[in-house]
Amino acid sequence: MDWNPALIWLAIALLLGLAELSSGGLVLLSLGVAAALTSALAALGFTLPWQLLAMGVFSGILIPLAIKVIRPWFSPSGVSYGTTGTGVEQGRTYTTLKRDFDGACGIKINGDFYRLRVAETGETELAEGTLVVFQQFDGTTAIVSHVQPH
Repeated sequence: MDWNPALIWLAIALLLGLAELSSGGLVLLSLGVAAALTSALAALGFTLPWQLLAMGVFSGILIPLAIKVIRPWFSPSGVSYGTTGTGVEQGRTYTTLKRDFDGACGIKINGDFYRLRVAETGETELAEGTLVVFQQFDGTTAIVSHVQPH
């Protein structure tokens, strides 16, 4: 089999498409599509400098398109993934819950359950439905304080 530039670009596109399965960010898939489009130009006889220029242009168009337009279709609205623990939850009020399988007391932040510890007293068990204010994380434990009555 003769490896011409078009087949090499297609092989690169396939490898990038497969690598996307491990990341999920759509960047590698965008690069794979750009490589596939560059493969079409290579098949038409464009030289290597034109192929590289086309790959850069296609990537410059497809990557922002994938990140800003396509990726939000796959994420539920109102959830900022990857922000838990960065401080964006600090000062927000949460309601305590009891976990079904072990009865642990905690709060849910962005859909994830975290055991809690009250900052002032160190207690880890509160009545279900108690309002608390999130302060910070200590490992995977949410440090909270009681809501002050007004």
